[in-house]
Amino acid sequence: MDNTDIRKNSLKAWVLASRPKTLTGASVPVMIGLSLAWTAVGAEDFKLLPAVLCVLFAFIMQIDANFVNDYFDFVSGKDDEQRLGPARACAMGWIEIGKMRWGIILTTALACMVGLPLVLYGGMEMILVGALCVVFCFLYTTLLASHGLGDLLVLVFFGIVPVCATYYLQTATCTWIVFLASLACGLVIDTLLVVNNYRDIDNDRRAGKKTLIVMIGADNGRLLYLWLGIIASLMGVVFAVYGQYWTPLLPTVYLIMHITTYRRMVKIGKGRQLNLVLADTARNMFVYGLTVSLGLLLS
Repeated sequence: MDNTDIRKNSLKAWVLASRPKTLTGASVPVMIGLSLAWTAVGAEDFKLLPAVLCVLFAFIMQIDANFVNDYFDFVSGKDDEQRLGPARACAMGWIEIGKMRWGIILTTALACMVGLPLVLYGGMEMILVGALCVVFCFLYTTLLASHGLGDLLVLVFFGIVPVCATYYLQTATCTWIVFLASLACGLVIDTLLVVNNYRDIDNDRRAGKKTLIVMIGADNGRLLYLWLGIIASLMGVVFAVYGQYWTPLLPTVYLIMHITTYRRMVKIGKGRQLNLVLADTARNMFVYGLTVSLGLLLS
């Protein structure tokens, strides 16, 4: 999408502010959770409505998180001329601050409305799950990401919670192998945060932002990126014990792409060119979700 000549508060501005490319990250854990559930209950007992609601809730919460991040990074002064990442709506003047506040309120309310009917399928505990997701959405940007907790929260809220909750809504249970799959999913999605923080390490140090990459350094950050993908891929071998050979086999496509992206990351080193690695990582994540899901459905 062409980012030039964008009219303030226009539909195009809001679409850019929603960061459509990030929706792949939101879709992966739900995709895996639904595939695990399908293999457990079969087509006859698979419930379509909660599946659709899970997808919608994940997408809306991701957009909400993007709005929150855009707003608070701008008002805190983090989005300045030294920013290396992609352009942000508030910083570029595409969306007025007051309008973005209303955007956050509306997307938060919409996510709650979409998620509320899941109580009918998962019980009242779904309210707690939804509330935690909303709290995470706000605290991640405003507080926790600056204190080295971002990666842990991604593991929990882009891995464990969405995969296990999606599976639970279909089966009313959660097995240890589903939990293992959710951990692997969280590790893969964390590679996106790692490369993002790796790119921003110098700016984060100047701003006093203590991300995990700032704490461990650039060299260890690159190794962390590499091993997150490798460990996640190796965790899939457990499925072979249960005769699901396609589940660990197909994601080798992801692993090859991940290692190739790591080599590109090392070659680039630093600067805005790392946004290319960011885009490749987002693509790799989606390939991981597709291959794991396809492997589960074929097994």
